[in-house]
Amino acid sequence: FATSFGLPLVCYLASFLCNDITGCPVPSTLHPSSLTIEKLKQETGWPGVVGLGSFKVTGYVLAYYFLSLVLQTVLPGVESEGLKLASGGRLKYKFNAFNSAISTVAVTLAGTVMQGPDFPLWTFIWDNYTQLITANLGIAFALATFVYVKSFSVTPGNSDQRELAAGGHSGNLIYDWFIGRELNPRVTLPLLGEIDIKVFCELRPGMLGWVLLDLAFMAHQYKVHGLVSDSMILITTFQSLYVFDALWMEPAMLTTMDITTDGFGFMLAFGDLAWLPFIYSLQARYLAVYPVHLGVYGILGILAVQGFGYYVFRSSNNEKNRFRTNPDDPMIAHLKYMETASGSKLLISGWWGTARHINYLGDWIMAWSYCLPTGIAGYLIQQSSPAPTSGQSPVDGSFVGGAPVGIEVVQGEARGWGMAITYFYVLYFAILLIHREMRDEEKCLRKYGTDWEAYRQKVPWRILPGVY
Repeated sequence: FATSFGLPLVCYLASFLCNDITGCPVPSTLHPSSLTIEKLKQETGWPGVVGLGSFKVTGYVLAYYFLSLVLQTVLPGVESEGLKLASGGRLKYKFNAFNSAISTVAVTLAGTVMQGPDFPLWTFIWDNYTQLITANLGIAFALATFVYVKSFSVTPGNSDQRELAAGGHSGNLIYDWFIGRELNPRVTLPLLGEIDIKVFCELRPGMLGWVLLDLAFMAHQYKVHGLVSDSMILITTFQSLYVFDALWMEPAMLTTMDITTDGFGFMLAFGDLAWLPFIYSLQARYLAVYPVHLGVYGILGILAVQGFGYYVFRSSNNEKNRFRTNPDDPMIAHLKYMETASGSKLLISGWWGTARHINYLGDWIMAWSYCLPTGIAGYLIQQSSPAPTSGQSPVDGSFVGGAPVGIEVVQGEARGWGMAITYFYVLYFAILLIHREMRDEEKCLRKYGTDWEAYRQKVPWRILPGVY
């Protein structure tokens, strides 16, 4: 319960406490003894509870989701079968998320060429950022509730190959709603056909939304500062590479725990649709207001971190996917493995002989390259007029009190304190990966029993060889 409502609150806190009105973090948080609710409201541009949402913005977000569904249906794609279900069958999937994303981004880039940073999509995202969070949160809550209720229609031996997730029907309403009761909930929509809700949410609206947010922040930086900083280029490039790599490798998703084991509930709906795009793009949002210039050596250092992390992440995942789908592939045929009583084979050499979840290490190393470009973060916005009311931003030169706002963005005493926001991703991601690894371990121990104990003796390290 706390997670279901606490994590959405974090999305809002990041939005308000790091802003283009007074600073990142807002000045009052640097002097807690003098902090008041009224002052905090003024510094954060608090719009009121009603102002957190907008029917207009929600309508546009729903249109974006509908466009994703249409592109999934009409564009050509790769047909694949999932892993064998507990019932013995296999579900069929159509994958074209990469083509869908390329089509969408191509349109936005064409619009940017014609209209520059004033392309309506970019200004809409910047001006309605908080309302976009609310809309996506609402969709996540609605989807989680819909699939939870729908899961009670699952019957044993049904012809649609519907199954309940092993850990999703505990009988505790809140827990089951959060973790997900049904393994692969699907719905049939007029003209669009059958949609796998979990697979659709996993890589489509949120992942592409992450890229679109980054591009909007880049456009805002150019509009306000007249340049795009090297740090912004690095972060946007790294994160876009990560997203489009995932989209290109979309069929590999079928072997992940999210698809094979986890039910679809609020945990995945919120993570895919709200947490991922809005928390993972915090660094680009920060740089939109306070550009950081890295220089040649800074760029090379961060490129090295990103390159190494990506190499570990992608090569280890490719090795696992090839071994699972075609163990005779010449690229992995030389690898050693142990066979379990259930007939499964566990790699004990190569990447997966180094650590049982070595891909998580590569993922975490890449996380550092998303945060390091923000440097020792934190800024204050110094202005010649009082803080603007909701809807006004000193950064864009709004008039307050009949006079133009004169502003200067400086680090001042906020230097270092902004890292709580721009480096939050690294800390959160480490916790997420360790938690996921622990869940992996529990699942494998249940599945393989004493064979897993023997496997742990052969591959003792979990994520980071020699440390953990």
